[in-house]
Amino acid sequence: MVARTRFDADPCPVARSVNAIGDWWSLLIVRDAFDGSRRFGEFQRSLGIAKNILAARLRALEKAGVLRGVPAPDGGSHREYLLTDKGRALFPVIVALRQWGEDQCFTPGEDHSRLLDRRTSRPLRRLQIRAADGRPVGPEDTVVEKLQETERAETERGEKGKAEQERGATEVSAEEGEGC
Repeated sequence: MVARTRFDADPCPVARSVNAIGDWWSLLIVRDAFDGSRRFGEFQRSLGIAKNILAARLRALEKAGVLRGVPAPDGGSHREYLLTDKGRALFPVIVALRQWGEDQCFTPGEDHSRLLDRRTSRPLRRLQIRAADGRPVGPEDTVVEKLQETERAETERGEKGKAEQERGATEVSAEEGEGC
């Protein structure tokens, strides 16, 4: 099997986000968690996903801090999976994907599920990206400020240094320490 490319140290927030979430199964698991699924069997029945793939995705979402596995409240031997604060922060992403899907993946008049405000039973307002001054902006109104190569190299060295410290590396040679 080909090793998956990791983006842990990538300077792009989109790449790191995709790295944390993983794949479409993971997003659908998060969607179902927002819809109230908690137990392995609930996710498996809803998604029709193979048990081994579901188990791997749940472990990855736990490791990424998106879900937290806890003992079932009924004292049974199974676990429940709850969204963490990091997982709950994915709500706007799920809503954006849902709204994009409503607009781009269904023919006019085709039935689909709807996300409603629990209090009013009405559909949510469309998401809209706004500038700091409140005006709506589109892709043509934005620009990505990318790290310069030297900044990126420094960031990567810093990440490598942090990883070495976490592994307990304490010795630094005189050559590595020069120029600091």
